Amino acid sequence: MEYTNEVKNMCKVTCGANHGCAPIPSEGKWVYSKEIKDINGLTHGIGWCAPQQGACKLTLNVKEGIIQEALVETIGCSGMTHSAAMAAEAIVGKTLLEALNTDLVCDAINTAMRELFLQIVYGRTQSAFSEGGLTIGAGLEDLGKGLRSQVGTSYATLEKGPRYLELTEGYITKMALDANNEIIGYQYLSLGKFTDFLKKGIPAEEALEKAKGQYGRFDEGVKYIDPRHE
Repeated sequence: MEYTNEVKNMCKVTCGANHGCAPIPSEGKWVYSKEIKDINGLTHGIGWCAPQQGACKLTLNVKEGIIQEALVETIGCSGMTHSAAMAAEAIVGKTLLEALNTDLVCDAINTAMRELFLQIVYGRTQSAFSEGGLTIGAGLEDLGKGLRSQVGTSYATLEKGPRYLELTEGYITKMALDANNEIIGYQYLSLGKFTDFLKKGIPAEEALEKAKGQYGRFDEGVKYIDPRHE
């Protein structure tokens, strides 16, 4: 190690204050994290790209510094879905430091990885106070039955008003309006259920009806519209 002449000519003074690092909460324990293997936890983070055209929600489950589970959800950019596929493969099995410095293909996913790194190493994980942490596979619980991301898409113009296109229940097929043309409910199609019914051999028309549901005062509607075509 090289030193400048100024440093070489200094007299030595002992560094007396050395109390070590502060402990962080990690899966129900207080841990003095000095090495990457000291890090455990499951957490979520959000990332975005430079033009802010799309966003990524990343969920990681880390055990002894190694990423054991990753859930990559993206929105707003068609290319990000392919990036997510590659990132999911590239990220598991790596240490946090390796993943932080791995090109995860998309800036939004890279940014999400950065945000998660900060949460995890500072002890701000979702499972910080859960004894033993969360089992591998807990990330899938975010998706619920049918293993689909929780997606919401609404659109509105001042001239024509709001349109619900997709909400957490599913693809919106009809909106119910009252006498004032205000939305009072909607009908939806659960695409996950619909696909599962088709896989079981149920005819498409029957599967379509079985996968539909409604929310709010849908039956009281004075008028029903297709949010995509009316």
